[in-house]
Amino acid sequence: MAEKPQPVRVLYCPICSFPPEYCEFGPDFEKCKPWLIQNTPDLYPNLAKEANDKEAAKAADQLQSLAVSCSDGATPSAGTPTSKQEEVKRLPGGKIKKKEKQEVVIEKVVRNKRKCVTIVKGLELFGVKLSDASKKLGKKFATGASVVKGATEKEQIDVQGDISYDIVEFITETWPNVPETAIYFIEDGRKVPAT
Repeated sequence: MAEKPQPVRVLYCPICSFPPEYCEFGPDFEKCKPWLIQNTPDLYPNLAKEANDKEAAKAADQLQSLAVSCSDGATPSAGTPTSKQEEVKRLPGGKIKKKEKQEVVIEKVVRNKRKCVTIVKGLELFGVKLSDASKKLGKKFATGASVVKGATEKEQIDVQGDISYDIVEFITETWPNVPETAIYFIEDGRKVPAT
């Protein structure tokens, strides 16, 4: 007599509700990873190795940041972040991201040997909304102005024409939180203070 087949028991992930072998195709695989490492380590052996590598890198970063703050003479208490730890931002590869200087840079670019475009960068660092600033600049100087992404993938304002003669005064009057000492011109590839 043949044995009656038994139903197959399928394990489902509680996060994405897919079977574990399909979690990677679910809505958020990152959230599923801890559960997968704990409950199905044989299904994704690379996840356990990846988690161990991340923990080791995280511990090394913490030790390095503690060493930086201790070399300054401070004695950090365990568990409380020091001001140095909060300031330091790490990029991939362990490089430290420098905090952006608050400055407005104005550059005049000549096109077709006679037409100019004045580029204004850095207003957003002073809390100025770039779309509003471009409208005000365009209205004040009766020209076209738009917000575009520059060469460094940061947004900047392009204003048609050479308006560098009046722009410093207009910026400091319109946005009082932008000091005149923070405004620079780029002339012949050099950064020159506007004052």
